[in-house]
Amino acid sequence: MALARQVLCVCALLSLPLARAEPIRYSVAEEAESGSLVGKLAEDAGLPPAQLSARRARLVSEDGRQHFRLERASGRLLVAGRLDREQLCGQSATCMLPLELLLSSPLQFFRVEVTLEDINDHSPVFPEKRVTFKIPETSESGSHFPLEEAQDLDIGSNSVLEYSIFPENEYFNVSYGSGTEDDKYVELILEKPLDREVQAEMGFSVIAVDGGSPPRSGTIEISIIVLDVNDNVPKFTQERYVGKVLENMPEGSVVLTVLATDPDAGVNGDISYQLSQAVGQSDSAFVIDAITGEIKLTKPLDFEEAETHEFRVRARDGGGLSAMCKVLVEVVDVNDNAPEVVVSSFSSPLPENTVPGTVVALFSVRDRDSGANGKISCALEDELSFSLRAAYKNYYELVTVSALDREERPQYIVSVTAADAGWPPLSTTQTFTVEISDVNDNAPVFNQSSYTMYVRENSAAAVFVGAVSAADADVGLNGKVSYSLAAEQGAERPWCSCLSVDSEKGHVFVLFLMGFG
Repeated sequence: MALARQVLCVCALLSLPLARAEPIRYSVAEEAESGSLVGKLAEDAGLPPAQLSARRARLVSEDGRQHFRLERASGRLLVAGRLDREQLCGQSATCMLPLELLLSSPLQFFRVEVTLEDINDHSPVFPEKRVTFKIPETSESGSHFPLEEAQDLDIGSNSVLEYSIFPENEYFNVSYGSGTEDDKYVELILEKPLDREVQAEMGFSVIAVDGGSPPRSGTIEISIIVLDVNDNVPKFTQERYVGKVLENMPEGSVVLTVLATDPDAGVNGDISYQLSQAVGQSDSAFVIDAITGEIKLTKPLDFEEAETHEFRVRARDGGGLSAMCKVLVEVVDVNDNAPEVVVSSFSSPLPENTVPGTVVALFSVRDRDSGANGKISCALEDELSFSLRAAYKNYYELVTVSALDREERPQYIVSVTAADAGWPPLSTTQTFTVEISDVNDNAPVFNQSSYTMYVRENSAAAVFVGAVSAADADVGLNGKVSYSLAAEQGAERPWCSCLSVDSEKGHVFVLFLMGFG
């Protein structure tokens, strides 16, 4: 009679659904209260809210900061805390906060992009509270006297819209927008000649008003001192100076030199230079030599923090007349940041019957450098049972490519190396230790294909006859072997029985004679 067998078939298909082709987009006003609704994320992702808890849904942001939270019960995306657009995005035209909705069991993710809308929460601010102009009485009508532009951290219509003088006077008017859209100047314009003998000094305010609702304003006090002489204003050789500097240049390095000339003689032709800092920029990275106009670094720059630095230089002569020029410093990136590997999900152990193509881990890579210095390539180090697959943008999947066998190899140490294209190249290695769990895929095997045993006739019952031994390559219960007898065809009952197993001898099967039929 053939030996009876029991076969266990386990079929498992693990696969990662494709991510949504287009991101789910929302917008929310900055300064929205914590708990404010951003959007119905579960509904927009096509997910029943009940799946969020069942599939262990969570939010993952690229910068690691949790600006939003997911209400699993309803599937709504809510504001987690105070959002300050200017703090997060500066004065960029758009402010988008990307994140991922990540679900497990099975693994799936959705790209979410939340645009932070600007509100009018900042007033225009002048760099100085008071400015004094010393203007010669020989100045002609139409003369221009530059003011530093009021700065408003808001953008668009919420930024500075117009300037006015208060109280109005017959001598001066204010002009705004004489340059390009990105390079406007605020200037006082002399409407009629001054007469020191009639009025030696005057004062008024210039008011900057933004276009928000309600509008906000900022004020600077203007003091005018009328001079008898010094009728030439310093003039820069260029209206705009551009310099480039490597981000790892040391303190004291020369960036560039500005130059202004004044045809006046004596003290009226002596020029001194002064940096004009932006609002809130109290620790400038630059210093200027007041005599030579040489601009130097006060500290190393960081390309990842700011790619450009823009400021203005004022040239003032000994008589109080001044002119301004713009300076743009472009920071040149060097390869000073290694790639970063951020693991979103990792599955271990894996059953040994896991099908090829199963996703083991999901991770993203990023590099704060730019250009070739920030271009990342990922590779596996000599592991043929796994491969990398691009998932979305800078996300990668670690997947199986061949069948796994715990009896052949119970553990894999998979190393993923992310390297940039800079010189010298920088790299980061992420190690995944993948444990392989056992399934009952091996049948017991006897150490012999057949056994011949002898027994004397008329032997009494319970006489020892012999032993057989079998082994199973599986572990745990899957590898525990038990023995039983199968009666020959036509026999009423077996003439021998298994009484005990000696585990110390490797599952020895002991036969004892029970009696002849």
